[in-house]
Parts: sequence; structure tokens; C-alpha cells
Amino acid sequence: MEPLLNGRGLIVSLIFFLLKFSTAIEIPPSVQQVPTITKQSKVQVAFPFDEYFQIECEAKGNPEPTFTWTKDGNPFYFTDHRIITSNNSGTFRIPNEGHISHFQGKYRCFASNKLGIAMSEEIEFIVPSVPKFPKEKIDPLEVEEGDPIVLPCNPPKGLPPLHIYWMNIELEHIEQDERVYMSQKGDLYFANVEEKDSRNDYCCFAAFPRLRTIVQKMPMKLTVNSLKHANDSSSSTEIGSKANSIKQRKPKLLLPPTESGSESSITILKGETLLLECFAEGLPTPQVDWNKIGGDLPKGRETKENYGKTLKIENVSYQDKGNYRCTASNFLGIATHDFHVIVEEPPRWTKKPQSAVYSTGSNGILLCEAEGEPQPTIKWRVNGSPIDNHPFAGDVVFPREISFINLQPNHTAVYQCEASNVHGTILASANVDVVDVRPLIQTKDGENYATVVGYSAFLHCEFFASPEAVVSWQKVEEAKPLEGRRYHVYDNGTLQINRTTEEDAGSYSCWVENAIGKTAVTANLDIRNATKLRISPKNPRIPKLHMLELHCESKCDLHLKHSLKLSWSKDGEAFEINGTEDGRIIIDGANLTISNVTLEDQGIYCCSAHTALDSAADITQVTVLDVPDPPENLHLSERQNRSVRLSWEAGDDHNSNISEYIVEFEGNKEEPGRWEELTRVQGKKTTVILPLAPFVRYQFRVIAVNEVGRSQPSQPSDHHETPPAAPDRNPQNIRVQASQPKEMIIKWEPLKSMEQNGPGLEYRVTWKPQGAPVEWEEETVTNHTLRVMTPAVYAPYDVKVQAINQLGSGPAPQSVTLYSGEDYPDTAPVIHGVDVINSTLVKVTWSTIPKDRVHGRLKGYQINWWKTKSLLDGRTHPKEVNVLRFSGQRNSGMVPSLDAFSEFHLTVLAYNSKGAGPESEPYIFQTPEGVPEQPTFLKVIKVDKDTATLSWGLPKKLNGNLTGYLLQYQIINDTNEIGELNDINITTPSKPSWHLSNLNATTKYKFYLRACTSQGCGKPITEESSTIGEGKYAGLYDDISTQGWFIGLMCAIALLTLVLLTVCFVKRNRGGKYSVKEKEDLHPDPEIQSVKDETFGEYSDSDEKPLKGSLRSLNRDMQPTESADSLVEYGEGDHALFNEDGSFIGAYAGSKEKGSVESNGSSTATFPLRA
Repeated sequence: MEPLLNGRGLIVSLIFFLLKFSTAIEIPPSVQQVPTITKQSKVQVAFPFDEYFQIECEAKGNPEPTFTWTKDGNPFYFTDHRIITSNNSGTFRIPNEGHISHFQGKYRCFASNKLGIAMSEEIEFIVPSVPKFPKEKIDPLEVEEGDPIVLPCNPPKGLPPLHIYWMNIELEHIEQDERVYMSQKGDLYFANVEEKDSRNDYCCFAAFPRLRTIVQKMPMKLTVNSLKHANDSSSSTEIGSKANSIKQRKPKLLLPPTESGSESSITILKGETLLLECFAEGLPTPQVDWNKIGGDLPKGRETKENYGKTLKIENVSYQDKGNYRCTASNFLGIATHDFHVIVEEPPRWTKKPQSAVYSTGSNGILLCEAEGEPQPTIKWRVNGSPIDNHPFAGDVVFPREISFINLQPNHTAVYQCEASNVHGTILASANVDVVDVRPLIQTKDGENYATVVGYSAFLHCEFFASPEAVVSWQKVEEAKPLEGRRYHVYDNGTLQINRTTEEDAGSYSCWVENAIGKTAVTANLDIRNATKLRISPKNPRIPKLHMLELHCESKCDLHLKHSLKLSWSKDGEAFEINGTEDGRIIIDGANLTISNVTLEDQGIYCCSAHTALDSAADITQVTVLDVPDPPENLHLSERQNRSVRLSWEAGDDHNSNISEYIVEFEGNKEEPGRWEELTRVQGKKTTVILPLAPFVRYQFRVIAVNEVGRSQPSQPSDHHETPPAAPDRNPQNIRVQASQPKEMIIKWEPLKSMEQNGPGLEYRVTWKPQGAPVEWEEETVTNHTLRVMTPAVYAPYDVKVQAINQLGSGPAPQSVTLYSGEDYPDTAPVIHGVDVINSTLVKVTWSTIPKDRVHGRLKGYQINWWKTKSLLDGRTHPKEVNVLRFSGQRNSGMVPSLDAFSEFHLTVLAYNSKGAGPESEPYIFQTPEGVPEQPTFLKVIKVDKDTATLSWGLPKKLNGNLTGYLLQYQIINDTNEIGELNDINITTPSKPSWHLSNLNATTKYKFYLRACTSQGCGKPITEESSTIGEGKYAGLYDDISTQGWFIGLMCAIALLTLVLLTVCFVKRNRGGKYSVKEKEDLHPDPEIQSVKDETFGEYSDSDEKPLKGSLRSLNRDMQPTESADSLVEYGEGDHALFNEDGSFIGAYAGSKEKGSVESNGSSTATFPLRA
């Protein structure tokens, strides 16, 4: 069913049904009817390689027909025991056994029952004989050089087609040309023989491909006598006379043969291929030409073959009849032959009698007309016998028609019409069945139909009735015939409902009624929702080489989903199911993906959906974008000294508008072949006036730009050369290079090749002391540097540089101020004092040096310091100098990251661009005690139900005299609730462990340990552990601990822990991170904020989680730590810790004591909270 809105589909559907309904009525098998031949053989050939030969004849009828045969017009009985017959069939087989040639003949099959006899067309059964050349002795042929000769083939008769070949005994083809020709009958003609034609193995081969047989004629010997070999035994007079016997002669036709005269007639059937052949002997070899007398040869269908000797006309029509002439000619004369071509045709039907069903008392007519050449004769038969033997009262019989009046049941018969001429006979049969029967509905009762909303529905009610019947349809629940333009009932009973709606669903009844009676069936109609499609994205624009992805979203009725099939096409051509073999185009159901899109992928893409009932489609226009084609036809005009007009033609923009053009030039003498951008032009313009520089030989090219990118450059334009001129500008960036005292090395940026404007470029340099009433000194150089000696160190000078060439000077130069070379500072600052801020930070003050002692531009001051000894153990340290610089004019600075409780030496010096001056006298100072670093480790070495023993290690740096430890602990468990913090002051510095008692059983604790000096306690180290259970739980653990399986489990856990620790260690050495932040967030230290305030340079995490409880300081009696250094106070803040190139100086230029600057990896510890 096709959608109503689809006009093309509706027209096709209507034509289909109209054709179907106009065909002859098919009588149901249950109704009595005359026999009808349904299958029969045509020509049957008994090939020797077949196992059997089957001659077919099948028929239908009611009653079941019986079969008889005739052979060559006589009754044929299956008396030969070899014949195999079939039940209820006229077909029989002849096995390929023994002699079967007597079966050859023309057979006809007759199928008969009590109502009539059906007759088949003649079936010819051919038993071909095996073709053979006769055994014969062929006498040798001997001819003189130049004579004509014909070698006959005379092939045996056999089953066509026949192919003839002339070959030698080595099966090499005899070469044919204008002189040698094989006729259609197979004879080999020579227009004039030559000596090379002599051979004793001319063999004619006849091939019968349908018989798979090739036969060979006995070889023939041909001898050509040449006169030049006669001189051995003949006199010169004899040789001359023989030479005269080889005479040139005019053409004489060998084909057609002489006995046929100057003209002949040929009859050809319409539609076949006409072959006319002419061959003439003569010397020189004649040429053959063809023409049609009184007309032209048919163009397009005629060809001349075999060097013009054969005229071939394909698909002959009546227009091709007439006279054709062949003309053979050489310079001595001509020979002609005329062919009178007659075009005839076997019989063909123009009107065939049609079978029909009639009711008693009705009238009818049978027509039978045929054409052919000659005109066919028409003969009528009834049940296989001449109609004269079966007269009916009232029937009118003419050669081309039979009329029936008041038909009766005894008129029921099979009528045969034969049309014959000399070229064949054709047979047509028509069944006349006179039947009176109540309507028989052939469509099943209760058939279910379905269509979609808006489409047409077709409900079938095929029937057979005689006399004619009336068909009516009605909806079952309405019980009245359907009326309205939307309903149409066809002659065969089918109901068409147009523009269906959901209300059309339901059951329908078909009633068929004639004079004998009436019959009815029901049909059920379901209405489905129409299928809908949408392609996304709509009309995409995609750059070349990108990926295109199209999606086809479909929606169809649930009942149709199983039959839904999607397909894709482009510009009307369907894609393969899965895309292309190379995988560039992939189709996955509703998705179409194209990789590396090319311009050929542009077009209209269609997604089609087909279900069992309807179809839908949606399209999208895909536009492929690409960079533009290069501009073309560059042209220069309006040529001036400093400008020229450039014009061009735009190339294809490939679906993306050109936004601009880039004009490039080439002409730099220093870099020939290098293209540089000159200007840009808006995309709508294709001409521009270009500003030019003097003394340049220009060439231009243009690049087009669109949203995808740049085109390839265009072909270069013609050259354009500008004349020289004086410079337009002077050098820039005039400066002094690092030089010696009382010296200036003046440098500048030289003019580029495009800026020189002419030959002979030089630079005029002038200078004088700034503010001095003296004349300018001057020097002209060709390079871009000049060395000038000065009487003073670091003195200011006014300097000018001007460009000049052979055509003049550049513009008046601007004066710049430069300084002569610097020297080192020659005096040292005096240190006023060192103020100790805390145990790691001091402030140094000094006196600045006089300006005249700097001998250059002062860049700043440098502090050098080194540690001499530790005050804790009195050990001296090797000298490792640390450096910290402070830029600018200043007299103080902060020195950070010192070791506590130590002695240091310190010096200060000034430095300028030349370098550093002398150091001051060393200043000695000492740092006070500080708080220790955290202990190196803290372990819970033993735990019981209410006790725990802890052990720890000394801090790496004590930073003073150790006075003891502060041990704290609290209950943490696994919730946000925390227990009260308990303190224990351990006053024995040498004690490395502590035993805690009165703990809660089966409870998790967190322990904090700090080392302390007289200045306070340092950062804590932490550890967590749980006590074991009470009473029976402890006993249970004791019992379990003695079980073998428990010991094995513990060993496995220990091994797994060792593996995990190894992995963590490797990860940490590779720069990995441990996820400890969550634990720190759960149990943060109470003084985390104060430590962050005191410690600079450490990472600060502001994402802290709120905890229940209150904060209190662990250092109730402790003083603030002395590490609250801030780098902002060192030097001059933002600048003090950075040198001139922006690098950090605070990391010290010299070496330092290990660990004096870096923070310890475990120094960021968690702090306890008190609930």
C-alpha cells in the first residue's frame, strides 16, 4: 500500500489494480471446465551426451484431462518399452539407449475431458547424426603463379550453428586478406596465387558447438609454379615466353558463381541479419565496393567485413528490401553483381482469441488475426478438429472471427486458431466455458488487513460468478452499503478506502450476488500510525577532511517496529548496507558517519524508512567547505615609482565566502625567494594599489582566505622594478654594548634590504659629551657598530646615527644619551649592626657608599654569610658562603633561614653593571635557641586492654638544649566526636619511651609527641592505636591467637602489608602522593592556624571540614615559636628575592648546610583537638 499523498506511488498502485482487474477471469478448479495446456516443450534435440530426452505436456481441467499424442500427424502410442510416462501428465521421456533415430519427428499433445480437447503446438524432436567428412582421395592441385583457384570444403550436414576454419596441420589459421577469402559455405578462394601459397596441408575444419564436435577434411596439396625457377633448364627465350603467360587481367566474379548470372535473389526474414558476399579474381587483386540501387545503405546497421567482400545488415526491416550491387574493380576494369533482397516474415499475432466464461443464453465472439509475409492463412479448429466437423446452429464463422448467439452448455469447447505461411505456423487456443453457478468467493473469510493513517486500504473479495454478479461492501456494525467518494469497489470485488482515518478500523462484509444466489465474507481492518523521520543536523556545513555524522531519528507504530528498515542514499544513489569497504563511510542503522570528508561527499542525503505498510523519507543538504582555489590572472597596471595597481580574478570559494586576500611580495635582495606579506584586502575586492619601496625588483602573489583557511598562493605576477632614492629612515635601537672603562661601543639596528632605498648604504655617527660646549665628532661606517674612546668613566654623551646612500642622506637624526664604560666600585659599605629577630632571622644594617665611588650605575648591595660553629656542641663548620642580593639604593636587609643556636660571619658589598666591589670587614653574630624539630618517629610498641607503651626517636635538629617532651593523647574512634585531650610532661630528655595506663578497653586513641627546649616545644609527631577487649574478648583473642588458621591469616596480612608498603615507597620515590588529607580533615591539630601564621612558604589548604568540640592551645606555658619569618620583610619585599632576569635569589647563590633551607618532609603534622 502506498501513501495517498504520494502521487507517484498512488498512480503505480492504481495501474497495478486496473491491470489486475482487467485480466481474464480465472475459473476455480472446483468448477467444471475444459482442459488448458499449461506447459509444453518447444524444439527438443537429442544430444548424444544427455541421459534422456523429455518431451513435456501438462494441462489442467475439471474433470481431470487425459493425454494422447500424434507424431507427424499420425497417432503415436507408447509401444516402445523404453519410453517412460508419468501419471496424470502427458510428459514422457526417451532414454538415450540404443537406436533412437526413429523417434525423430513432429509431435503434438492432446488433453481431453468430457467438455473438450486442448491441443499443443507442434513439438519437433531432432535426432542429429554425427557429422563426418567422406573418406576420399584428394588429388594435388597445381597452378601457375597469378592464376585464381578455389579450394572446396563441402562440410557435412549437422545441427546448426556451423563454424568453418581453414588451418594447417599445426592448427595455425590460414591467413586471409584482400587476396584470400573464405566464403559463407566454407570454400577458400584465391584471387591470384603467389609462390608463398604453396603448401601440402590445407585443412578444412567444421565445428558443431551444440554437438561438441569438430571434424576435419583430408589435407589438400597446392603447388604454385614460379617462372623464376625455370632458368636452370630453359633458355632465355623460353623464360621470356613463360613470363608473358602471367598476365594482368580485369576482375571476374567467383562469388556469386558465374552460373548465377549478373543478378540473383535472396530472401531474408525480418529481424534477422543479412549477409551478402562478393569475391572476384583478377590481377592486381580487385577491390570490392557496395551500394544500394535507388537508395542508401542503412546507417548504423550496416558494416563491411572481410576487406569489403561481405556486406552485413543487422535487424533487417521491410525498408531494407531492394537491389544491392557489389562492384569489383582494378585499373583494368570492373565486374558487378546485383542482389535482389526480399524481406519476408513468419506469422505473428495481432489479435489472439481470448478464453472466456459465459452464462447460458449469452452471446460471444472470438477474434483471430495475424500478419506476416506472405500473408498467413487462418484455420479454425474445435477440440483439435476442423470447425467444419462441429457446426452449431446460429454460429457465424469467418476466417478471422467466430460469433456465438444464445450460447448453450454444449458450446463448451476448446477453440484453436492456426495462422500459417511458408515460414511457419502459430497456434492460439481459447476456452469457451458456458457455466451457471452461484458466486464462489475465493478470498478467505475473516482476513485481516492493516494500513496507516492517511494511506489507502485495499480489502479483497475475489470471486467467480456466472452469470455476472454484483458486489457490495458494508461495515458489520452499520449493516448498510458503504457510500461516499472515499470508497471504491473494483470489478473483482476489492474495496478501496482512500485517506483512511482511525475511525475506519473495524470489520467489513463483502456480499456477492447473481441470478443463481449470493455469498458473503468478512474482513478486518486495523489502522496504524504513520512512520515519521527527521535527520539531524539539518543542512550541515562541514570543512573538508573533517568528520560528518548524520543521525536519522525515526518514529513508527509499535506494531510496525519489527518491520522497520532504515536505508541511506546520496543524490538518489543508495549506499551499501554497511558503508564502503575502506571504512571511510560507515552506516550503523540510524547513523551515517563519513571520515575525512571530501568535496565529492557534498550533496543531498536521504534517510528512508520502510515498514510493512508505509514508508517515509527525510533529506538534508550537506555542504562541504574547503579553502578557496588560488586567485588567477594577476595583472599589474598604473605603474609608478612608489606604487602599482594589482588586479586578479577570484578562484572557487568552495561554499565559504572569501573574507580577505593576502598580498605577498618577493624582492628582498638579502633573502631571494622569500615571500613577505605586504597588505590585506577585503574579500569583495579584487584590486588594490600597493605602496612600494625604492630600489626593489618586485613580484607579487595573492592568497585567498575564508572561514576554513588559506588557499594555495596564486601564480606570481610579472616583475615590477622601482628606481633608487635616498633613505626614508635612520637606524633604530641605538645603544652601548658592554665595554671597558672610558670606552663606548656604539651599536644600532642596521637598515633592512627593503629600507636601504638605493646602493652604497653607509651610517654617519656623530657624538659629543652631554652639555659640553664642543663640536660634534663624526665618523662614517658601513657596518652597524663603532668604538669610541672617552676621557671619563661612565660619562653621558649625546649620540646621533644617520643613514646615507649614493642618492643622499636620510632624515635628520634624533639625539640619544649613552654612557661610557663602567668600572668596579672601589670601596666597601660599613656594617652598623645585626639585629637578631628570632633564632632563624636577623636584620642587617650598613652605610651606603658614595656615588662617585660606584663608577657606574649602582644595581644594589649583596650580603654574604656563613656558619662557623654550633653553640650546642661547639663543633666548627667549614666555610660555605650563602649570598643574598638587594637591588637599588638601600641600607638594610633581612637574612632568613639561619640555623638556631649557632655562630655566623657576615659581610656586605656593593655591585654595579660591571660587577661587585670589595667586601666589608666580617661581622660576627650568634642566633639564640629555638624550638626543636619533631621527633623522627613515634611507635606504639605494645598495647593491652588498658595500657600502651610508646617509643620515639630524637629530632634531627634540636635547635637548643633539650629539656624534655610533651605527650598528649585523646579518644578518636571513627566518628566526628573526639575525646578529651590528656597531657603528660616528660622531663627526662634522655628517656626514649613511655608507658600509659588507665586506658579504656577496645578504644581507638591518637597520640601526639613534641620535643621541647627552654624556648618551647616543636611540631608534634602522631600515631594511632586501639586497645584490646576486656574479659572473655581478651580470652577469645588469646585462644584464637593459638589457632593455626589464625596464625596463617596473620602471616598473609603481614605479607600483603609488606607488598603495599613497598608499592607506596616506590610511588613516593617517583613523586607520588599519599592520601592523608581525609584523616587530617577528620582529626585536625588545634594549633594548625597558629603554625600557618608562624611558618612561611608552606602550602595552605583552606578546604577544612568542621568538627564538633572546641579548640585550645597545647602550649599553655609555651612562648611563640621563633620561625615566624616573612619573606616580604627581606630586602625590599617583592624585589629583594629576585635578580634582574626575574629568577629567585632567596634560594642562595652559594652552598648551604644540608637541611638549612628545605623543610622536613614530615614537618607538616596534625594537631590534637580538645573536646
